[in-house]
Amino acid sequence: MRIIFMGTPEFAVPVLEAVIAAGHQVICAYSQPPRPAGRGKKLQPSPVHLAAEAHGIEVRTPVSLKPQEEKDAFAALGADVAVVAAYGLLLPVAVLEAPEYGCLNVHASILPRWRGAAPIQRAILAGDPTTGVTIMQMEKGLDTGPMILTRTTRIDDKTAGELAGELSALGAQLMVEVLEDLPRRRAQPQPQFGATHAAKIDKAEARLDFTHGAALLERQVRAFAPRPGAFFEFEGERIRVLAAEVIGREGVAGTTLDDDLTIACGFSALRPTIVQRAGKPAMETAAMLRGKPIPAGTEIR
Repeated sequence: MRIIFMGTPEFAVPVLEAVIAAGHQVICAYSQPPRPAGRGKKLQPSPVHLAAEAHGIEVRTPVSLKPQEEKDAFAALGADVAVVAAYGLLLPVAVLEAPEYGCLNVHASILPRWRGAAPIQRAILAGDPTTGVTIMQMEKGLDTGPMILTRTTRIDDKTAGELAGELSALGAQLMVEVLEDLPRRRAQPQPQFGATHAAKIDKAEARLDFTHGAALLERQVRAFAPRPGAFFEFEGERIRVLAAEVIGREGVAGTTLDDDLTIACGFSALRPTIVQRAGKPAMETAAMLRGKPIPAGTEIR
């Protein structure tokens, strides 16, 4: 099939690679414009941009698809279908309707639960036991289109980064299945009812509030690992917590219970196991404490 691929972050790259490996012709890739990154703040193409170029695929990076010339340029490609994975721009109706089979989206949740920008993080924060991937037919609303195929997986103790990698690979497999079936339309899309919304993550949500229970804070750590990283502050320094465990001890919330950085919470206690200081690599907590001791009885904010 003649396919337009639309995606931006690393999550979308396995989907692009799977579509190509399945023998489809990706005639063009759309991605977010290059952004400043690194110490020099030089413009860096997105992961999808780089992957598409490596395959010799034309890459377009419009700031918006709303201008008529962008809609016309999209339609002129004459695609059979557009495959969308974490693209990051709203698609106008003219774009959604341009390909013969419309636009298919890889969404990292079992819709209609967790429509929106941060489905992986919201599922972990909520303590959901399972999540998954949905391939849906896109329409004007945000993640409101009918569902074509879904596949579930357990969350267990996975971080957002680990779960994103798993769901990306799963979404790639499902998209190839859907594309193979598409001309025959054997899979009947199912409408969505009773949605919950996965709002975009605000960096302020990453601050650990030790008046909450330790189990909630441990989910918070996993939901924000590796980025933006849950954190607390000590002596004016922000320390990111990338992994932690719940310890069955009690004490005054926000106070360390020992010299191993076991911090009392509203219920039980949290012990960070992987931390990162500003400008330094991630390290085991014990290694940090050798250079920066935080003794028992210290108040943590």
